[in-house]
Parts: sequence; C-alpha cells; structure tokens
Amino acid sequence: MSAEMATGHRERAFELLKADADKILKLIEVQMENLTMPQCPLYEEVLDTQMFGLSREIDFAVRLNLVEEETGKKLLESLEKQLTALHDASMKK
Repeated sequence: MSAEMATGHRERAFELLKADADKILKLIEVQMENLTMPQCPLYEEVLDTQMFGLSREIDFAVRLNLVEEETGKKLLESLEKQLTALHDASMKK
C-alpha cells in the first residue's frame, strides 16, 4: 500500500469515527429534549452503550494503525466534554 493510500485510509477512518461521535451527541440531544431527563436510567444506559461502542471502534482503528491512540483519546474526551456541557445546560432549564 502506498503512503498516499495509507494516509487516505487514516483520514477516512478518523472521519468515520468523528461522524459516529457526532451521531452520539445528536442522539443524546434528542433524547434529552424529547424523551428522558439525564438522571433517568434509560438515558444513562444509552449513553454508556454508545460511548462503549465508540471506544471499541477507536480501539479497533488504533490496532489497525489507522488512528493514533492519542487522537482517539482526544476524540472521546472532546465528546465527553460536549456531553457534559449539554447535560449541564439541560439541568439549568
């Protein structure tokens, strides 16, 4: 595989992981707005399941050398910060 092709695969892998992180954020936004409150067990279960799934995807991409471990950690941390901000904002309503 050429270096250019490998770079393309890495960029695509990160784009897919970022898209999945964005989907989780949107899912939680919708859930908080329409379905349940953050202290509800359903909310926590959905959030835990989604975050676990994303972390496994990131681990897999790291093992394939498509994403640097630090980049994957930063993506998860960024999503966690966004979700915390969303949670805090919903609690102020």
